Amino acid sequence: MIRSLASAGALAALLASTSLSSTALAQTPPPAPAPSAPSADAADPYLWLEEVEGDRAMAWVNEQNTRSLGVLQGDPRYETLHQQALEIVQSRDRIPSPGLRHDGRVSNFWQDAEHVRGIWRMTTLDSYRTDAPQWETILDIDALAAAEGKNWVYKGMTCLAPDENRCLVSLSDGGKDAVTIREFDIAAKAFVPGGIELTESKGGASWIDQDTLLISRDFGEGTLTDSGYPMIVKLMKRGQTVDQAQEVFRGQSTDVSVSGYALRDADGAVKAVLLNRSINFYEGETWRLNDDGTTTQLQLPAKSNINALVNGQLVVTTDQDWTAPSGQNFTTGDVIAWPLEAWLADPATPAQLIIRPGEREAVEAVSATRNKLVVALYENVRGSVYVYEPSTSGEWSRTRLDLPENVTVGIGSSSDRDDKVFVSVAGYLNPSSLYLADAATGDVAQVKSLPAKFDATGMRVDQFEARSADGTMIPYFVVHKDAMAMDGSNPTLLYGYGGFQSSLLPGYSPTVGKLWLERGGVYVIANTRGGGEFGPRWHQAALQENRQRAHEDFQAVAQDLITRGVTSQPHLGIMGGSQGGLFMGAMLTQRPDLINAAVIQVPLFDMLRFHRLLAGASWIAEYGNPDIPEQRAWIEQYSPYQRLAAGQPYPEVFIHTSTKDDRVHPGHARKAAARLEELGYPVLFYENTDGGHAAGANLRETARRLALEYTYLTRRLIDEPAQQ
Repeated sequence: MIRSLASAGALAALLASTSLSSTALAQTPPPAPAPSAPSADAADPYLWLEEVEGDRAMAWVNEQNTRSLGVLQGDPRYETLHQQALEIVQSRDRIPSPGLRHDGRVSNFWQDAEHVRGIWRMTTLDSYRTDAPQWETILDIDALAAAEGKNWVYKGMTCLAPDENRCLVSLSDGGKDAVTIREFDIAAKAFVPGGIELTESKGGASWIDQDTLLISRDFGEGTLTDSGYPMIVKLMKRGQTVDQAQEVFRGQSTDVSVSGYALRDADGAVKAVLLNRSINFYEGETWRLNDDGTTTQLQLPAKSNINALVNGQLVVTTDQDWTAPSGQNFTTGDVIAWPLEAWLADPATPAQLIIRPGEREAVEAVSATRNKLVVALYENVRGSVYVYEPSTSGEWSRTRLDLPENVTVGIGSSSDRDDKVFVSVAGYLNPSSLYLADAATGDVAQVKSLPAKFDATGMRVDQFEARSADGTMIPYFVVHKDAMAMDGSNPTLLYGYGGFQSSLLPGYSPTVGKLWLERGGVYVIANTRGGGEFGPRWHQAALQENRQRAHEDFQAVAQDLITRGVTSQPHLGIMGGSQGGLFMGAMLTQRPDLINAAVIQVPLFDMLRFHRLLAGASWIAEYGNPDIPEQRAWIEQYSPYQRLAAGQPYPEVFIHTSTKDDRVHPGHARKAAARLEELGYPVLFYENTDGGHAAGANLRETARRLALEYTYLTRRLIDEPAQQ
């Protein structure tokens, strides 16, 4: 999905542009649009579908839902797939994602058939490590929604360090990004009477102390950026209204957003109050809020991230080549550190280089325990976890944790009381397992593992490479049965995303395994440019005027699958969501001859209007600005909505979205379906009228979506000939 602006340290449990250069000119241009395609300046006849809950638009949605659900749910295979999906998503033998609290307990948010909206609960670490932990429910979202008559979706909890008893709970109406924030008392298991409550808005709040918050939100007219996110940060004291809070920072309307937080040490002591100004999705500024209310800009690269504070060392990742005030030169992808107090006093304080990844390496995650730095480092899309610490000479030493190799590793919750850290391990055919590591001693113990959710007997994973149009080799994984015939007959699902430096790493998917692989399907994951599989440079290679490179990468993988005999056009389908939905649209309009199915999930599709819809303006750094003629020219070369044309070999596609998605506008999906129908193509369209950008307000809706997708794929790729 297109990432949200809020950062989250969740357990990975499975789930700057340059001028147009000769390299960019060397890209293979997409075929010219057919004459019947609407011009970029033509009036859009489907603008009314952008009225999210307009009467006419919703009548169209309901008509489409009735027809498409009739087709897919009427298929005799739907019910079996639905029951299998429901059993998987509501299963109780999933690994409860653990959060290590300062008091030593473990917290977890849990959903199942009984708790569809979910419960937030706790247990001891010793109990968590058993097969049957004794959980204590702290907050029941189902009960809360029923009591208040609300469609609450849990969006997270932020607790005040160090005791973590007072928390800010974020609740969304139906799954939107916009949330209501309410103060909760852990010990009392109740919302605080007369406590802090912030009405629905995009943005957030963070604790300074028990009576002070930094808040960034919609404060009224003129306080949001063009992207629809907060432009102002205020300091709010308990008892004050939002209007009475003191403004401490203001960005510009052209920014993506602003926010603030307290940088704390392992004991919860505030070492600095920081304000983030996101100028665009990748460039920003970090300011320090001084005790007298003034602000000071920190001397950091425009493209960088503050990762951790460990043993007084501020750890930062730079996503650009950069010369520090000390005169030191750092390169894109470097992880560096400063002694915080000395650096705040003198920005010319020398930094220490911790990691410089190689060409086929990427730092996927950085975390800290009380005394150690913990890093997930990937080489050729295979992960390891390393522990770093400064030596007496000032250099940083590292040791590798003894975890399985050739897998995906995810750094989970880490302790600020000691050096414990949870690490998840998974592979395409390896059920997820959870390890508890001691970063101080290197001891590692498996504490949880999933039972197999599908029969992987006789299956294997291969990694191949495809040559893209400019000669770059693009890796991809193929999950299949050993006995796969290389005669082009295998029903094959190719998944892609290719944007926002988001990496597609090997992971165990029970639904893909049960609903596709077990039934003889082949599953393929393309690690195209635009993602983060090989660090920031891999992402930046497909930004803005170079976006077509990512589309060519994906198309090259599809062609390579056919050339190798893994599959053929009648049996090849593609799937992707959000930015990945744009991928699907580009394949559909540029190389429809390669595919016979496309699952297009909550997509971007009208790229000449993306910046005018909901959060779209925040992605201009990724795609460019259609209001600037030079940039519009390269965007309209691939914008799927404008390129849809009559007389093309488009397969019947399945497009789905969500009415409540307040990140990627549902109008993209609606207009794509309407335009395809107008041009005479068969299309299946479904809109969930609840869930947000993740397209599922609850587990039952998730199971229905999965069953619809795999019913469609069965009809298109397994049936001979494909059904419409």
